[in-house]
Amino acid sequence: MSDFVTLKSNSDFRRLYNRGKTVTDPALVVYYSKNHAGICRIGITTSKKIGNAVERNRSRRLLREAFRSVCGDVSPCYDIVIVARSKTKYVKSTRLAEIMRRIFAEKGMLKSESENL
Repeated sequence: MSDFVTLKSNSDFRRLYNRGKTVTDPALVVYYSKNHAGICRIGITTSKKIGNAVERNRSRRLLREAFRSVCGDVSPCYDIVIVARSKTKYVKSTRLAEIMRRIFAEKGMLKSESENL
């Protein structure tokens, strides 16, 4: 089973946009907030500013794959919304994973070493 669940309801996305904390990077924007569910929940969004449907879907696939490589290290008590930016479609998923790992480490969202054991 995966270590995360996807956010699907509009109310969850709106709650994070309005009350969550924000971190920006040229390739993506991350909204996050603590939850009491005991599992990491993630949502990925792309707007029409990214491009046509093919480019938006590619951006979502890249972000999903990058998060999969990082999700094992993320603390299980966060709701996260990742918003693609226009540069996202040009960045490789490994680079996006590095960006996510850096952002999550800066904000203290990664598991501590004692939790990893």
